[in-house]
Amino acid sequence: MKSLALKTMAGCLCLALASSACAKKSSDAAAPREGRTLQIAVIPKGTTHEFWKSIHAGAVEAARELGVEVIWKGPQKEDDRAQQITVVEDFISRGVDGIVLAPLDDRALMRPVQDAVRERIPVVIIDSALQGSDFTSYVATDNYKGGVLAARRLGQLLGGRGRIFLIRYQEGSASTVQRETGFYDTVKKEFPDLVLLVRDQYAGATTETAYQLAENLISRFPDVEGVFAPNESSTFGTLRALQESRLAGKVVFVGFDSSPKLVQGLRDGHVQGLVVQNPRKMGYLGVKTMVAHLRGETVEKVIDTGVVLATADNMDDPDIKSLLSPDLSKIID
Repeated sequence: MKSLALKTMAGCLCLALASSACAKKSSDAAAPREGRTLQIAVIPKGTTHEFWKSIHAGAVEAARELGVEVIWKGPQKEDDRAQQITVVEDFISRGVDGIVLAPLDDRALMRPVQDAVRERIPVVIIDSALQGSDFTSYVATDNYKGGVLAARRLGQLLGGRGRIFLIRYQEGSASTVQRETGFYDTVKKEFPDLVLLVRDQYAGATTETAYQLAENLISRFPDVEGVFAPNESSTFGTLRALQESRLAGKVVFVGFDSSPKLVQGLRDGHVQGLVVQNPRKMGYLGVKTMVAHLRGETVEKVIDTGVVLATADNMDDPDIKSLLSPDLSKIID
């Protein structure tokens, strides 16, 4: 009997030790080990446009401030969903502490994000919304409001009457869909005498595809009086087409985002308005929110990073100028 009791006690002790080890392993997976630098993967939609360079700058700024490591990697093209999914999967395999993601597609990236969370790697979404709720926080522009600002600028400059294009970006991109929706809803509600000659044409992910679309539309509708484009590449491609057709400055043109050439277009009177975000702030808060979460702090589910309208009249105001032409030289080595 004594021998049986000893065996029972030994078995219970082994079970307790095993349970303790499992609990410790689970705890280690949920929180970074002491003394190790946190690794945060930041995955943009692409890496070439000025917008993403500003996102990168903000992420680096936050990393330096907080003493963490940012690993920056994104797809080469902003329509390559498969490559972005692969990037997410690679970071899951590497076991990074957190992922900050600007999803190319609001549905296609749901599964990879679920996979990350299943592996106890939290995800903060930036720039463009993701369906579902498997993420820690959403840090982005109020994109619908940006579309509203663009519609009001265009409608007011046209006196509420005219023939216009609504040029779209690409299907599945939640941020631009929201901008296009805000623009369309505002035109229909506040400017019923604006005639939408085009409202369902997609510019695609590059400046060149946007240029080709805008060139074709101008050929079909040479009497167009106003145009809205919802992101940097579609805005620049459309600007090129207007300039080459000698309509720049004659057609009221409102775009979205900023780059040196778009700022010059605004100054030259070829662009009558640029709706600008704060991508540097977005990258900064994306990383800062992730680090706060990893350190056990409570974070907001939705964080609005702001949106404003830049015009020739206000483009040299310090606050607007810092958004149009941010100094990134000291942030990204």
